[in-house]
Amino acid sequence: MNKLFYPAIVHTAEEGGFWVTFPDFPECLTEGDDLQKAYEMAVEALGIVLVGRKEDREVIPDPTPINELNVEDGAIVIVGFDMLEYQRKHNSKAVKKTLSIPEWLNEEAIEKGVNFSQVLQEALMNKLNIRK
Repeated sequence: MNKLFYPAIVHTAEEGGFWVTFPDFPECLTEGDDLQKAYEMAVEALGIVLVGRKEDREVIPDPTPINELNVEDGAIVIVGFDMLEYQRKHNSKAVKKTLSIPEWLNEEAIEKGVNFSQVLQEALMNKLNIRK
């Protein structure tokens, strides 16, 4: 669940500009003075909703297939959000972890000047198939 893509509907605002809705997230609505700004705001709004739902341990729905959408007064666009990139940017504070390793391994690593935190981070990223 790193990169998520959801359909959005872009509507032309009567007063100018555009407003964007997400069929899968009725609480998610944004706008922009032009298409580019409306899309940028849609990415941010989608991110806020997804991060909020994840933090609240709420269900993140599968995207509605675009052929199932009823669009009367707008156009469908696909909006993407990179959850991993967001977390890297906003959740990078260090957290302390306690772990156990055999004494002999600890002594060897200390002798070689191993940075335990760096090794653990690299191993976790490798195990989770995450690239820097």
